Amino acid sequence: MGSKFTLTPHVINHYQESNSLVKEYSLIPSQVCEQEKIDFVQKKSTDAVMIKLKTELYQQVLDFQKAKIGTETLSELMSMKSKWDNTNNKIPKVTVILNHFKRKTLCAQIDSLLHQTLPFHHVWVLSFGSPNEQSLKRIVESYNNSKISFISSSYDFKYYGRFQMALQTEADLVYILDDDMIPGTKMLQVLSHVAGTEKYKNSVLGSIGRILPFRQKDFTFPSYRKFRSKEAGLYLPDPAYDITLDRVVQVDFLSSSWFLSAELVKTLFIETPFTFMTGEDLHLSYQLQKYRNAGSFVLPVDPKDKETWGDSEHRLAYVAETTVIFKDIVQVRDDQWWKALSNGYITQWAAMNPQKIDALFYAHSIEEVKTLSPLLEKFRTTVGKKAYIVVSGGGFCPCEEAAVALKWPKSVCKERRFKIFDLGIGAISTAVSDSEVPVFQGVYASMKGLIKIHNPSVVIAVSDIETNVKKALKMAAETNLNGSTLVLLPRSTVPKALWMADLRPTALPNWNRMRLSIKHHHAKPRQFPHAPPKVPIKRLLLGRRGGDHLQHGQQSRRGHTKARKLVRVGPRPEDPPPQDHPGRIDPCRKRELVPFVGRQLRPLTRGRYRSLPILLPMDKERSFILPLRSTSTIT
Repeated sequence: MGSKFTLTPHVINHYQESNSLVKEYSLIPSQVCEQEKIDFVQKKSTDAVMIKLKTELYQQVLDFQKAKIGTETLSELMSMKSKWDNTNNKIPKVTVILNHFKRKTLCAQIDSLLHQTLPFHHVWVLSFGSPNEQSLKRIVESYNNSKISFISSSYDFKYYGRFQMALQTEADLVYILDDDMIPGTKMLQVLSHVAGTEKYKNSVLGSIGRILPFRQKDFTFPSYRKFRSKEAGLYLPDPAYDITLDRVVQVDFLSSSWFLSAELVKTLFIETPFTFMTGEDLHLSYQLQKYRNAGSFVLPVDPKDKETWGDSEHRLAYVAETTVIFKDIVQVRDDQWWKALSNGYITQWAAMNPQKIDALFYAHSIEEVKTLSPLLEKFRTTVGKKAYIVVSGGGFCPCEEAAVALKWPKSVCKERRFKIFDLGIGAISTAVSDSEVPVFQGVYASMKGLIKIHNPSVVIAVSDIETNVKKALKMAAETNLNGSTLVLLPRSTVPKALWMADLRPTALPNWNRMRLSIKHHHAKPRQFPHAPPKVPIKRLLLGRRGGDHLQHGQQSRRGHTKARKLVRVGPRPEDPPPQDHPGRIDPCRKRELVPFVGRQLRPLTRGRYRSLPILLPMDKERSFILPLRSTSTIT
């Protein structure tokens, strides 16, 4: 109602709203342009301790990335083959979006863009809820350029509005700039070239970025603004500590400018943001990695050529970075990045410090939390074992209710410490949906990241979990190259599987690798007068101990002879005879058979999956699968 939108921004300069406005068309930029006053010197730190901490951390990050993914200088980047090489005579269409509110930098930005070595396709100047709307509009009109358009609204779409506008572009690439960024005249050429390379085509590029906090010695994560803390992360480049970038650096999110393909912009809106008040920079990088496997990179500069800089006047961007925009913004942003890390965002800390835990539990409902709680508690109280739990969150399994069910304080859902992860399933689509896709997508994308970060030996859930969730867990576990085994436990067997936490760490990954084949031998009643013929096998099959893959077969009296021969080959010639079973062991001696087999089990094949001979007398109502599990980790 009070808003004014221009649906065809490229013709906005043809507006003739009043006679007075027509007269102003003859204005030239010098008559209406204003310049931002920068009456301060760039801040430089004199804190020797902080300089040392920051430079050491930066060097550690750089060394890791050099070894892991390779990092290039600006000249090396420009020598890489690109889709947008000048030799190909392919000129990309680049739409530049300038978002303005109060700063007086619009003329400086437009002047720089008009002198780019690679011409822009369109420039859209956005004014959402700005008190300077009329002056901004006059500036755009004074340039009298059909490729420069003005789009305004009395409603403030805040930080996400410019990305929503970017969805409308027909260009190949989008360059979104804050009003504190005045790019050098070579920036469009540099950015387009790098975006056209095979290595960086699936990336978002920028000139300023952040590396999120690292874990402290007490296993908590500090605020990204914690004073005098190496673990608080990095702001790059950081002139306060003389940190300049001579090589491309992967960061956790970009600030102030974003250059990416128009197609990648859509990814920002897959999940509902943590808040619309701030954090679009982090949300973009988080969503791009989670759903597109795309990275965020800060490009290097030529220190001798300011036209290669994305922020030729860095003092403006530095003020924006160090200024509190509204009350409690630091806490809000801390909550946001922790939420991303808890949902599988692989930060630079996570990439540099791969974790290894024994078990990662997943519960999609409060009842599942209660079912799995004894086993989770057993893992967490066993010396040398480490286990966390993931809950679906949202309306399925709220984190605080899960904490109560686990007899933990509700505060664990807010602590920046690994213990419980709230996926917030439902954030992908807040509306009611009859489709299983949002849930499947949310569980899979988050669990894939969490499994990659923590490398659990086993991922544990109940066997009757929702089918689509089960599929998502299976897919997520299979993506881990280090090997994570999905274990689906029947609810009734969870209390009987507590011994799982006592297994060696090397044994857990082999949990489901053994396949058990049960041969049920029918003997004559007079041979086993006390045998309950069907009870042991029935209980065995119904129990499905530990989610095993069982095959059940039956053998007649004739098959008994084969079973006897199988057991009689027990000791190898080089093995000493059992002390308590001298001589030949008759498998029909019911009280001696099972102890004998229990000690003499050995693989019959040497393949990846090995076979073990097992015999269960009908009068022995024993749960032999559980002791077998402890001996089944055969290498």
